[in-house]
Amino acid sequence: MRRRRRYQQGSLSKVGQSWITQWWEDGHRRKRTLGRMTKAQAQAELATILAPLNNREAGPSDTCTFSEFMQQTYLPFYRRKWKDSTAATNQDRIRYHLVSEFGERRLGSLTRDELQSFLDRKAEAGLSFSTVDHLRWDMKQVFNMAVAEGYLTKNPAALLFTPREAHRAAKRQLGWDEVRLIFAVLDQRELLVCTLAIVAGMRPGEILGLTWGHIKRDHIDIRQRVYRGKVDSPKTAHSVRHVALSEGLRDMVEKWKSVSLRTDVDAWVFPSETLKTPLAKENCWRRHIAPKLKGVRLEWANFQVMRRTHASLMRELNIDPKVVADQLGHTLDVNLNVYTQSALAVRKDAVNTLESVLNGAKWSRPLPTVV
Repeated sequence: MRRRRRYQQGSLSKVGQSWITQWWEDGHRRKRTLGRMTKAQAQAELATILAPLNNREAGPSDTCTFSEFMQQTYLPFYRRKWKDSTAATNQDRIRYHLVSEFGERRLGSLTRDELQSFLDRKAEAGLSFSTVDHLRWDMKQVFNMAVAEGYLTKNPAALLFTPREAHRAAKRQLGWDEVRLIFAVLDQRELLVCTLAIVAGMRPGEILGLTWGHIKRDHIDIRQRVYRGKVDSPKTAHSVRHVALSEGLRDMVEKWKSVSLRTDVDAWVFPSETLKTPLAKENCWRRHIAPKLKGVRLEWANFQVMRRTHASLMRELNIDPKVVADQLGHTLDVNLNVYTQSALAVRKDAVNTLESVLNGAKWSRPLPTVV
C-alpha cells in the first residue's frame, strides 16, 4: 500500500470577524462558519474536519506511524466525544507518554510484549496505578480503532494488564471526630463550602459553580460546574441531579445569603472579589481552608477526601447505597440507574441522619485534642 497523503486542503476565508471554511465531502461542497478566532485556530479546526475525510479516501497504509494515526484519525474522532476537561487531560497524557515513546514507530511494528514492557517501566518509575491504568486503556482503545479502520488485523494491546507494582495511593477518609474538628476551625464561607462537600456530597466544581437560582427550598439543582475557571456542564450525565439539603445545611445557606452582597438568581453563591466570576477553587483552598486544616493536622483532607468521607459515613449509617449514589451523582448498577431513582425525600432523610449524628455526637463528647 502507498503511504497516506492529504487529498484535499479545503479553503479558509474571513468575512467580517468570522472565519468560514469550505471543503468537499461525498461529492458535495460543504461550508461551515467557524466564528471569531485566530487564523491558526481556524486552520486547526479545518485540519480536524478534513483529517477523517482524507484518511477515509486514502485508505489504510502499512507505513502509517503511531503519531500520524493519533493526529489524523484517533484524536480528531474522539475529540468529538470528549468534554473539554476530558480532552485536555487525555491529550496531555497521550502526547507526553505514548506519542513521545512510540510516535515514529509504524503501527504494525508494535507488539504485545513491547507494550506490556512499556507499562512495566512506567510502574517501576513510580507512576500511580491510576495513570498506568489509563495508559493501558488508551493503548487498548487506540489499537481497537486501528483494527476497525483496517490498519491492523489484531489488537496487540488487547491482553495488556496494569502491573501490580504500580503505586496505589492510600484512599484516606475522615472519621467522625475529624469532620467535627474541620467544622470547628473554619470560617463561615469555607465552612459552608466544606459542609456542602461532606454532608451533601458535592464536588468542588459543583459547589463553586452555584448561583442563587440553583438553590431551592430543600435541594440544589446541579446544572453546571466550574472547571479551571470556566463554566462547564456537569462531569457526567449522572452528575445532572437534585442534591438533597439537610435542614441544618439549609439554615447555613440562608445565613450565608443574608450577608452576601448579591443574591439575585444569576449571582454566584461564592463569588470572587469582583463578584463577576466564581471563587477559584485553588485560591479558596490555599488561602483560606488549607491553613486552618494544617493547624489541626488535617491538611491532607482535600475535596476528594471530603466527598469520599460522605460516602463512607453514609455506609456506616447503613444508608441504601443507591440513595448515596444518586446524591453523589455516581453510577451504582446500570439496571438500577436506568430503571430506578431514589426519591428526593429519601435522600433528604439520609443527609439529615448524617447531620444529626455529627451534631449529636458533637455535644456528647469533646473534640479530640491536637498535640
